[in-house]
Amino acid sequence: MRISIGGDHAGFELKERIKTVLEQGQHRVTDMGTFSAESVDYPDYAAAVARAVSSGEADRGVLVCGTGIGMSIAANKFANVRASLCHDVETARLSRQHNDANVLAIGSRVLDPELALAVVQEWMGTTFEGGRHSRRLQKITALEGAD
Repeated sequence: MRISIGGDHAGFELKERIKTVLEQGQHRVTDMGTFSAESVDYPDYAAAVARAVSSGEADRGVLVCGTGIGMSIAANKFANVRASLCHDVETARLSRQHNDANVLAIGSRVLDPELALAVVQEWMGTTFEGGRHSRRLQKITALEGAD
């Protein structure tokens, strides 16, 4: 799977760990930055990852900042992006099963690193259930660009 990953300064160290785990899982990972713990603006990295997913350049995206909140808000501005902020394994699983989330946002300041890695693993390994959830996703897609 082609994965685009990005993080800000608060998420840099965790992003690096996640990237290693994804690469070990035979995923093709494109790192959109940041590449140090020096202060940066998270919307720039959220946009880079979301743009890759929106365009089809990446199958999924992973975003890491302090809380994951800002990253998820910014990523959801892009068409065809369903960014989900997850704080545990259950929300990660449900975001994939029910919402077909294609971008995962997590917070390095609110999740223990081992839990964060478990969240990523669950999210990556879960498939979309379809069925009644497909109808709901069509309604969400119809909201894109709505006033």
